[in-house]
Amino acid sequence: MTAMPPNKFQHRVTVSTRLESACFWAFRLVTYAVLFCALGIFGTIIVKGAPVIFRDHFPFVNVAFLTEKPETLHVLGNEGGPEMEVGDTEYRARLDKGEALPPEKANYVYSAGGIFPCIVGTVLLVVGSMTIALFLGVCSAIFLSEYSRRGPIIGAIRLAILNLSGVPSIVFGLFGYSLFCVTFGWGTSLLAGWFTLAFMVLPVIITASEESLQAVPKGFREGSLALGATQWQTIWNNVLPYALPGILTSSILGVARVAGETAPIMFTAAYVIRDELPWQVKHAMDFFFQGVMALPYHIYVVSSKVPQNAYTEKVQYGTAFVFLFIVIGIAMSAVWLRIKMRNRFKW
Repeated sequence: MTAMPPNKFQHRVTVSTRLESACFWAFRLVTYAVLFCALGIFGTIIVKGAPVIFRDHFPFVNVAFLTEKPETLHVLGNEGGPEMEVGDTEYRARLDKGEALPPEKANYVYSAGGIFPCIVGTVLLVVGSMTIALFLGVCSAIFLSEYSRRGPIIGAIRLAILNLSGVPSIVFGLFGYSLFCVTFGWGTSLLAGWFTLAFMVLPVIITASEESLQAVPKGFREGSLALGATQWQTIWNNVLPYALPGILTSSILGVARVAGETAPIMFTAAYVIRDELPWQVKHAMDFFFQGVMALPYHIYVVSSKVPQNAYTEKVQYGTAFVFLFIVIGIAMSAVWLRIKMRNRFKW
C-alpha cells in the first residue's frame, strides 16, 4: 500500500509561523497592558472622585462642589476635640455676626467651595476653540481636496500640516501668548485661548477632513457637474454632507486634546482664581476679552502649587472626575451627531 502524498495546503510549523505567532502574542500583551494602565488611571479617578461628587443622602449630589467657586478651607477645633470644616465665605460671615467659633487649627487654599467657574471656563474654551478650528479646518480641507492641484507648493503645505501635529503644546502656548496676547493686545482672554487651542488642533482636523472628502465617490461629483451644477454647488450639496461623519470624527479627537491641555491656556486664557463669572461683564465685548478659570489648570494648581494634604486630594480627584465626564459628554454629543448624519446620508 503506497503512502499518501503530503497535503500542500496543510498548516506547517516553521520558523516564520513561530515568529508570526510570537509577534501576535507580543502585540496582544502590549494592548492588554495599555488597556490595564488606562483602566487603572480611570478607575482611580472614579473610585476617589465619586465620593466627592455623590452623597448617600438627598439630593445625593454634592451641589456645593458643582455650583460654588473655590475658596480657602478653615479647620477649627480645640486640641483633642472634634474638628469643624468651614469655607472662607461662611467663616467670615460668622465672624461678622459675632459668633463664637473654636480656634483655627489650620487653613488650606482651594480646599473648600466648588469648581463651577472652572466648569464654565472649560466648556467655553472647548466650544469656542472647536468652532473656530472646524471652520478653518474644513475650509482648508475643501481647498486642498477639491480645488488645489498636485505640486511642490501643495506638497510642502501638506508636509507642514503633518509636522505641526507633532509640535508640543507648550510651543503653541508661547506662540499664542506672543501673537494674540502681546502683538494683538488681547491679553489673557477667552479670544486668545480660543485661537491658540484652535491652531493647536487644526492639523488633526485638516488631515481627517481632507481624507473624509476624498473618500466620497467621484461619481457624486461627476453626476452633479454633468447636470450643470457649479463646483461649489457640487461640494456643498453632494460632497460635504457625505463627508460630515468623518469630519465629526476629527472633532471628537480635537475635543479630547483641547479639553485636556494646560500649557496653552496657562499662557493665554486661564486665571488661578477669578471672582466674576464670564457673563458678569459691563459691556458685551468684554466677554471675549476676559480670562477664565479652567478645570485642567485648576487640577495643575491644586496638585502642584499648594501644600498637599487630605483636603486638597479630595479636590484633585473630584475635579478630575467632573472633568472626565465633561469631556466624555462633549465627545458623546459629537458621536451622536455623527451617527445621525450617517443615517441621514447613506451611500
